[in-house]
Amino acid sequence: MSRIGRMPITVPQGIEVKFENHVCTVSKGKDKLSQKIDPRIDFEQKDGHIELSRQSNDKEVRALHGLYRALIHNMIVGLDQGFSKTLRIEGVGYKAELKGKDLVLTVGLSHTVEMQAPEGITFELTKPTEIIIKGADKQLVGETAAKIRAVRPPEPYKGKGIRYADEVVRLKEGKTGA
Repeated sequence: MSRIGRMPITVPQGIEVKFENHVCTVSKGKDKLSQKIDPRIDFEQKDGHIELSRQSNDKEVRALHGLYRALIHNMIVGLDQGFSKTLRIEGVGYKAELKGKDLVLTVGLSHTVEMQAPEGITFELTKPTEIIIKGADKQLVGETAAKIRAVRPPEPYKGKGIRYADEVVRLKEGKTGA
């Protein structure tokens, strides 16, 4: 049996989980996340715990068992605590600023780049060179961070660009004079 799939999911106080027509809906107040679940995965809720089981032992179903357990767990954790990613901007004159909910990047291009926050995502700036992306949906937080990083990925010679806070950029040596 799947090691991840068989682990029970603890539902914290204040979070409501519903399972109808193979759609799992997790809600906390007015925030709500939902995920379609494969019909070959069974869902059981009891005593503040959720347990997933599978109907067959096929390779594909075994993989889906752990996947859906992780997705439901991430929805619960996202609504309870939230997810965040931190990006750092390196380079002279490179900076970010907030204009309402939108993020405006000045990263050495001939124009500024405006990025709108998707539904459920908020941007925070601790410094003009540090962006924190927060939200309840783990996938959306990661996707938004990747889109911002793609505006100006770190280049390998001077390291200028937008990078994740924990990312290590290996610098190349460059040309040497003869």
